[in-house]
Amino acid sequence: NATILAYGQTGSGKTHSMGTGQVWVAEASENEGITPKVIRNSFDFLEKHRDEVDFQASCCYIEIYNEEIRDLLQPGAQKGQIAVRERSDGVIQLVGIHAEACNSAADMLRCLNDGSVNRTTGATLMNEQSSRSHSIFTLILEQRIRRRSLVGDGSVDNAEAATSYRTAKFHLVDLAGSERAKRTGAVGSRFKESVSINAGLLALGNVISALGDPAKRGSHVPYRESKLTRLLQDSLGGNSRTLMLACASCADSDFEETLTTLKYANRARNIKNTPVVNHDPQVAQLAALQDENEALR
Repeated sequence: NATILAYGQTGSGKTHSMGTGQVWVAEASENEGITPKVIRNSFDFLEKHRDEVDFQASCCYIEIYNEEIRDLLQPGAQKGQIAVRERSDGVIQLVGIHAEACNSAADMLRCLNDGSVNRTTGATLMNEQSSRSHSIFTLILEQRIRRRSLVGDGSVDNAEAATSYRTAKFHLVDLAGSERAKRTGAVGSRFKESVSINAGLLALGNVISALGDPAKRGSHVPYRESKLTRLLQDSLGGNSRTLMLACASCADSDFEETLTTLKYANRARNIKNTPVVNHDPQVAQLAALQDENEALR
């Protein structure tokens, strides 16, 4: 698994860098963000190895707005149906989320664009199109390598079948910007949004401190303080390769927020993840039986 998350104050360029804005840009453009590049590169790789690998690609796109999870690919869905669950093996998953199957990069880019249009934004004194929610675009890849190796009795080697099936999730996270109501001029619902945004970022900071501070090593990690940290549990100290993108403003008036962002990112550097290759034993066994049937034919 892999995760890229963009953190920084409001108006520092997180949404632009991640490429989850509403503006469609041309391929290989200087303005193309990380998410479209990941989508194009993934499908280019799959196309090159289509003769060797059977693959399935899908995506889901959610936002966390005022501690409520919303499905951006199904904006008309009933509220409160999406829940965070933990499987017996410790993997965090969302129940009630829609995953859109995609056969090409164009299909997935269309999902990204449609979801970005549905995302909650609003104007503040510091940003005309400020993101009022944390968004997570997830690219799910499943692959099964075509193998015809047989053991002596004519059956497929189960160990080999297990390594032939792999799955991975790429979480591309655009965090809402940290902000101060005094500078943004947030009042009413905008102020309520900023309180929820800062609460989520504070919870994320507490998790990063618990994982990255040597003095707190082995102490309780407060993943359950917010839905954001709960969803990113695998990305922070779990089964994922994680990159934090620290976005900073070039204005000298933002020096204090920029320093805070760098300290935040520096703490995150100390986190040690343990990424592993994801094999599903049940699916691997099914794949072995399918290969055995084909061999017997």
